[in-house]
Amino acid sequence: MIKSSNLEIIKNASLKNLNTYKVDSHAKYLIKVLNIEGLKEILTYIKQENLDYFILGNGSNIILDEYLDGIIIKLDGLNKLTIKDQTVICEAGVKMPTLASETVNNNLTGLEWAINIPGSVGGSIIGNAGAYNSEIFDNLISIKVIDKNLNIQELKKEDISYSYRHTSLKNKNYIVLEAKFKLNKGNKEESLNLIKDRTARRKATQPIDMPSAGSVFRNPENDHAGRLIEEAGLKGKKIGGAEISKKHANFIVNTGNATSKDIKSLIKLIQAVIKEKYNIDLILEQEIIEWK
Repeated sequence: MIKSSNLEIIKNASLKNLNTYKVDSHAKYLIKVLNIEGLKEILTYIKQENLDYFILGNGSNIILDEYLDGIIIKLDGLNKLTIKDQTVICEAGVKMPTLASETVNNNLTGLEWAINIPGSVGGSIIGNAGAYNSEIFDNLISIKVIDKNLNIQELKKEDISYSYRHTSLKNKNYIVLEAKFKLNKGNKEESLNLIKDRTARRKATQPIDMPSAGSVFRNPENDHAGRLIEEAGLKGKKIGGAEISKKHANFIVNTGNATSKDIKSLIKLIQAVIKEKYNIDLILEQEIIEWK
């Protein structure tokens, strides 16, 4: 294995505390990248050795497989954030709540919705994360990425195809390094009140006291996935350690020892029941990561 002062390397690593479902997944190597030089070093090594790898953000909105016989890369060291006037530049490893709170503290508005999004900026851009009818591309100006040839490119928002919880970046071998946003001038007190109200509503309606990965399915047009699942009588249904939340039916929670197989089985059951009862194909919002 490569040795470098730009990398932190952990062998036979548990990923249980690195995914919000708390699935007990493992990888042969977990590598925490401390800077862009370190990222280039490990990507060069991976290419030379023809190894499997996966870029893991904050572990939200994904369902991890049990084991990767390869390398998990975390961009922990890419965490710089600068604010000048209404322009915000932040690296991919910055957590979304950090980005939201820092912009609010600087009397900027537009990212309050992200205060409870448990993802990183890089992962949120890849999946076009959002909430409360807002999304990360609303205020995005451009991003910097590294391509498969280790060249750094700048892509303007107009260069990227994006839609609800999807971007064309998913189909390309790009790793997001940095993002630039343009926000509007706001009022810190008003933003904090908005955040307080939304946080209270989230606490009242979502199972935030149990491990989950957020909304499981996209809402069908003119309807809500949670309503359909609840009406179908599936609330509280369990497979292994995975359970359809009794609080919000569009959440699957880990009751203690859920495996990725348990979660995926419950997803298939929900889709089959909703298809049979309503002839609606529920589209998965979470991403299933299969390494085998």
